[in-house]
Amino acid sequence: MTKIGETAWIWRDGQFVKWHDANVHVLSHSVQFGSAVFEGIRCYKTPQGPAIFRLDAHLKRMLNSCKIYRMDPPWSAAQLTEAHIETVRRNKIESCYLRPMVMRGYGAAGMVPHDSPIETFVPCWPWGAYLGDEALEKGVDACISTWHRVAPNTIPTAAKIAGNYLSGQLIKMEALRNGFDEALALGPDGMLSEGSGQNIFLVDGGVLLTPPIDGTLLAGITRDTVLKLAQEEGIPVQVGPLTRESLYTCDEVFVCGTASEVTPIRSVDRLPVGDGTVGPITRRIQQRFLDIVNGREPDTHGWLTLV
Repeated sequence: MTKIGETAWIWRDGQFVKWHDANVHVLSHSVQFGSAVFEGIRCYKTPQGPAIFRLDAHLKRMLNSCKIYRMDPPWSAAQLTEAHIETVRRNKIESCYLRPMVMRGYGAAGMVPHDSPIETFVPCWPWGAYLGDEALEKGVDACISTWHRVAPNTIPTAAKIAGNYLSGQLIKMEALRNGFDEALALGPDGMLSEGSGQNIFLVDGGVLLTPPIDGTLLAGITRDTVLKLAQEEGIPVQVGPLTRESLYTCDEVFVCGTASEVTPIRSVDRLPVGDGTVGPITRRIQQRFLDIVNGREPDTHGWLTLV
């Protein structure tokens, strides 16, 4: 795990401020109650210059998250697109992680947030492989978390908001404390849900399997990317409920997300997945993903926004 690497400038509500001037009050609503919508977006170094991956999809999800939480930022998707491009450009960085945030500021004393202003930030900083370069190549060891994901209609998992990630923190810290790299969580019904901050895929008998969007997990943009790539590769896909024990008996497992990209899981609960190495379907999808985002393969989907 790495600390944030500072850059020079952060976009804040239409202006650029210096890194250490992008502050919020300790009593802002987002600090008190977790009411901050955010996204994680990667910008990759390509032969054509820095390119932001699936920016339009991330901004659509961010604005939808705001709508769910009755937040009304004064910025359009087009304005936010330009803000992200200019943030990368102004910081003179070729590869980075962007963390746009729409939060409720200082004002409201209680849970009702209407007296807190809406504030919008776009920072970026350099960030390599989330679980390390070796993780992408050789895979990582995972466990089943004792913490379950939330039940449907408790908090909206379709919204990517700060408070949802308290669950992910517990899941991740438990895994690290017990000697694992990552953890996979079950939903309240005991079926597979998601990782600490990633979606889950299994391969069994040549078929790619993943849990449905059932109100316990985030509809990941990298998840959507993997499904599209699998279709192009002619890999059969089944979306449906999966049991915990399917992780022990399947041929391959991987997790995916903006930070994790496509990371193989080589063991679950100290049982090897398949033969304990990265499987062929995982490798095919991972390679195609990395080739597209790094500009080694033509971007036929229009997924890259050049800076």
